[in-house]
Amino acid sequence: MMKTVHDKSLTVSLPADEAYQHALTHGFALTDCAIDETRLKRMLGDETAGAMVVFEGWVRNHNNKRAVKNLTYYGYEQLALNQGAQLANEAKAKFGVTHALAVHRVGALEIGDMAVWVGVCSAHRDAAFEACRWLLDAIKEKIPVWKQEFYADDEGGSLWLSNNG
Repeated sequence: MMKTVHDKSLTVSLPADEAYQHALTHGFALTDCAIDETRLKRMLGDETAGAMVVFEGWVRNHNNKRAVKNLTYYGYEQLALNQGAQLANEAKAKFGVTHALAVHRVGALEIGDMAVWVGVCSAHRDAAFEACRWLLDAIKEKIPVWKQEFYADDEGGSLWLSNNG
């Protein structure tokens, strides 16, 4: 198999258990394995919180009126980890939530695979909803993850999209 300049951005250096621990400790992680939403929800639980809001982003079968076959996410791991930790801390400070954490996939994903998971706990629901939405939008805007979308239509091929495309 031919190696490309992008190969290192398809995988992460942390094994899955360490990636989840990093997410718990720092608020953000990348993973090249399927996201375990049950594990993340358990990690996020907090007896002081009256609300937990979770967002799961899945690979859908269409985008911009084109049938999507699959996609690949590429990420700059160390920068993503640093920026993700800053964003999780900012969400906690800005919205007064007790916990905020997120995990984003890299590598090849199929239709229906989970690409991103964001969870927030707080004493009250309004702060949890606002913080979860803000953190997701900030991740999509600021984390160095790029998407290559492959199409099933007659034109075929692929397009590189920003992570918020």
